[in-house]
Amino acid sequence: MRVRLVVDYAVYLVVRVLICIVQAMSVPFGCRLARWLAWLFCKVLRVRAAVVEDNLKHAFPTLSDQERDLLAFGMWEHLFLLVLEVAQAARKIHHTNWRDYAILRNEDVLVRMLLSDRPVIVVTGHLGNFELGGYLLGILGFPTFTVARTLDNPFLDRFVNRFRAATGQYIIPKKGGYDQILSVLANGQTMTFLADQYAGPKGCWVEFFGRPASAHKAIALLSLENDAPLAVCVARRSGQPMQIELLVHAVADPRDCPSGVDPVRYVTQWYTARLEELIRQTPEQYWWLHRRWKDTRQRRPERQQAA
Repeated sequence: MRVRLVVDYAVYLVVRVLICIVQAMSVPFGCRLARWLAWLFCKVLRVRAAVVEDNLKHAFPTLSDQERDLLAFGMWEHLFLLVLEVAQAARKIHHTNWRDYAILRNEDVLVRMLLSDRPVIVVTGHLGNFELGGYLLGILGFPTFTVARTLDNPFLDRFVNRFRAATGQYIIPKKGGYDQILSVLANGQTMTFLADQYAGPKGCWVEFFGRPASAHKAIALLSLENDAPLAVCVARRSGQPMQIELLVHAVADPRDCPSGVDPVRYVTQWYTARLEELIRQTPEQYWWLHRRWKDTRQRRPERQQAA
């Protein structure tokens, strides 16, 4: 245990030093560095290249190989720019100057929801800079609660959560946080979820980029059982780094769910389709690294029989 703590703390110190270096960079230099790192990871090391290529082939079958390569490179560049933006946000974006960095779109819809007596569920995905989304909402005076996996390194976990909580974004652990989620919604507060992660063979299967994808049922159930409207939102880069567009893309009220359908699947398919619409607008800002379309439903019986 002591050895592990020493290793974890050493890793934490290395990360803190790297973050300090990034914070000291000028944005133009950071952009050049992000482009170089994207070339290294995409062209030389080819990190998760097979997964990215397979995902892009299925999502955009009409693109040429060269166009998909450019899209993959753009994704890697976006990931490193995301780190640059998060590292510099605490130093540069404040209550008095947030307008220099953020553009609001359809904000009146979300503001009316956040000021109402009903709880609200904000749905987004690994698109754009979702970390800055919660940070900026806090600056605007709307605290949120977000479900996130606890990092294995406790020092890094506390460091990341301090940034997230700096403006009023509170983190609920993915494991063991269900009662806290219910308490947040019961008090009419706001929950935010990253809703594009693989949920396993027992998840709710919906269409995502023309393929079956397993989504977690919890978001739809929480919306339906707590009378909480859903808002599909995104915080994405608009032009240059550190220029973030906060967009409310679509809103659904569980009271309007049509009769004669499976309400959980209907709501899950609705927000999944809205996320797909957003991803198609800026595909280079989506995390194509995920094995989002794993489907083990047909293979599991074969494995059991072989065993």
